[in-house]
Formats: sequence, C-alpha cells, structure tokens
Amino acid sequence: MLRALVASRQRRRGVALVSGELHYRFPPASAYRLNRCLFALKSDDAFRSRFLRDGRAATREMGLSEADSGPLLRGDRDALVARGAHPYLVFMAELRLRMEREPVTFEHF
Repeated sequence: MLRALVASRQRRRGVALVSGELHYRFPPASAYRLNRCLFALKSDDAFRSRFLRDGRAATREMGLSEADSGPLLRGDRDALVARGAHPYLVFMAELRLRMEREPVTFEHF
C-alpha cells in the first residue's frame, strides 16, 4: 500500500526513476538443467548420494552438457555462475555436499 502511494506521488512530480540496469540478473533459460541439478543437490538426499558415488553418471542423468558438468564436478563456483547458475543454488549445493563428505556434529542451543 505504501509503495502505491509513494509511487503515484513520485510520478506526478516527475521523479519516478527507471534504471536501465537490473539489480538482479535472472538465470538464462539455457542454464535450466544446471540449476535443476544444483537444486537437486541441495534438496534431494538420494540424488546427492548418487552424485557423491558417481558424479559423471549423476550429471548425465540430469542431462547436463560436458561444459556444465565439468565446473560442477570440480566445484568451480565462478565458472558455474558464469554459465548461468544461480549463486544461491551454487552455495547451497556446495554446502550440502560438504556436509555429506565431512560430517560434523552441530550443537543446538
């Protein structure tokens, strides 16, 4: 509601600004399979186990190209983001894989 009030006032005074640059770049459609794979690594325990056993087979199962699966198997975050991976999914997939590889006990307060 507040936004509607402020926006209408800004328009009447001619101060409503439109930036040509977006603060958030949406992943390209070409990165759909890569992001789907990262989401599965984050959310799907069975897929994550398959990936840890045989990463190549798991990436083929998701239909990833060699160009997408290479950085994923190496854990190259910058290359994944450059290929259109969502940074949050890259972070969470890496975190979940690390938690599986190096189990630790968390203390809850």
